[in-house]
Amino acid sequence: MLAKPNECSSYMYFKLLCLHCRRRPKSNVPPGVVVLYQIGRGNFAPSISPFPLKLETFLRMTKIPYMNDHSGKFSSKGKTPWMEYNGKPIADSQFCIEYLKKEKEVDVNTHLNKDEISIAKAFQRLTEENLYWTMCIESFGGDVSAVSSIIPYTGLKLWLTVKFLQRVIKQETWGHGMGRHTPDEVWEIAVHDMTAISNFLGVKKFFMGDEPCEVDCVLFGMLVMIIYNMPGSKHQKFVTEALGNLVSYCERMKNKYWPDWNDKLLPSPTYKDDSDKIYWHKTDNSTHS
Repeated sequence: MLAKPNECSSYMYFKLLCLHCRRRPKSNVPPGVVVLYQIGRGNFAPSISPFPLKLETFLRMTKIPYMNDHSGKFSSKGKTPWMEYNGKPIADSQFCIEYLKKEKEVDVNTHLNKDEISIAKAFQRLTEENLYWTMCIESFGGDVSAVSSIIPYTGLKLWLTVKFLQRVIKQETWGHGMGRHTPDEVWEIAVHDMTAISNFLGVKKFFMGDEPCEVDCVLFGMLVMIIYNMPGSKHQKFVTEALGNLVSYCERMKNKYWPDWNDKLLPSPTYKDDSDKIYWHKTDNSTHS
């Protein structure tokens, strides 16, 4: 039986896998079509990470034509997701969004005033720069059996991936500062953050009112992780049992922008690999290749 490598060798081997998947420009992409590079679909949600889901939801919200590359190729910054637009690589989900807003002249925040835009940006920071790290610690800080169930690998590849992510997240949460807190302190921060999001949403249809905007892509991506990709976690239990409006909100976003949700789940009998499929968006928010 093949022995499992130690932590150091697993890290080096995973890095070699990542180098093998370094970016290579795609050819034969129609002009004006975004190529979204991400890590592949998941078992319970279309992505196992909030950031690819955030970016893909933005593409659907703005009806920008796009195609996926699920090969796991990394950007020049060594991260994913990233995109290519007319041959130009752009790394980081938010930089991708900012680039497309200028290049495509799209703005889903036109119905917001300056104060509302500032509030939305503050909640984005709370979600991506604070709540996210509590989720990482919850998922990878101890028992990883639950998170292992959402990663679409098996055997040695799954073990290597989990070990690599544990190592990276431990380093990054320590550098961020969240990893220096006790588990009880981290959970207290998470409760305050999730409660603040729920309180501000209230009974509104979308986060800032009756119409969706950019921050909805951020919140949807993160809430999908909590509700679908953190099975049995304290985060999932708290949201589903105490913050029902967040669950309803997530369902509204899912129904509006992901009518093909089930087709994007790996265990689904209707799943089809959509790598290189071009999504052209019609006015009814449906997607067609």
